[in-house]
Amino acid sequence: MLALALLAATPSFATGVDDLDDPTIDPAPCLAAAAQRDDGRAVELCGRLIAKRNTERDDRIKALIARAGALTRKQQVDRALADYDDALRLDPKQPDILNARGELWLGKGDRPKALADFSAALKLQRDHPAARANHRALATELERLGVQKAVDGKPSFDCARARRAVEKAICGDRELANLDREIAAAQLRILQAKSNAKPAELRALKRAQTDFIATRNASFGRPGYDLRAAMQARLQQLTGVAGGR
Repeated sequence: MLALALLAATPSFATGVDDLDDPTIDPAPCLAAAAQRDDGRAVELCGRLIAKRNTERDDRIKALIARAGALTRKQQVDRALADYDDALRLDPKQPDILNARGELWLGKGDRPKALADFSAALKLQRDHPAARANHRALATELERLGVQKAVDGKPSFDCARARRAVEKAICGDRELANLDREIAAAQLRILQAKSNAKPAELRALKRAQTDFIATRNASFGRPGYDLRAAMQARLQQLTGVAGGR
């Protein structure tokens, strides 16, 4: 009687050897917990299913995906990545898993791995909406970053032809070079936005930029002149004009 009482009191989720070899494996509780966003229970139940040696391959994949989703929501990204890795080892042709793993890599800041996963998902399913959107957004971001990197530290003019002391100072300072390029770009955007303005207004806009450069050139090196502050003020002025158009 005591033995029967102890057996009855033993939790059904014991994780001993007999439990791991239990032929009655039901994935439903694991999947139900995941569907209900009961993440703690999903991690526990799906973990037991994954730990069983005789869990069917398809059920193991489902349990890995369910647990990975729960772990992601619990901010346990590395564990979620490991589950997606295991699921893909069992079945590499899973575009949903590749996209989900790519999103985790993107969240960790690993853009190359994220792009590789989104690309692999699209190879398996060309019309996968999430992977397509993720791939397009990431490719655009990488292109933008590439352009920014290419021009970083370069002013709007050719430093090889710089003759004035102020121009050489701008070329020799990364922040000043970026400020100069941003000022030139802001001026161009304003002129393009006001292309239909009256000729007098356009002349005034161009003259303001010409006057700024002339003052910069004449004032550089004089006591009390702060080139960086002057350039920042000019950029702020241009940004205000652009914002008020």
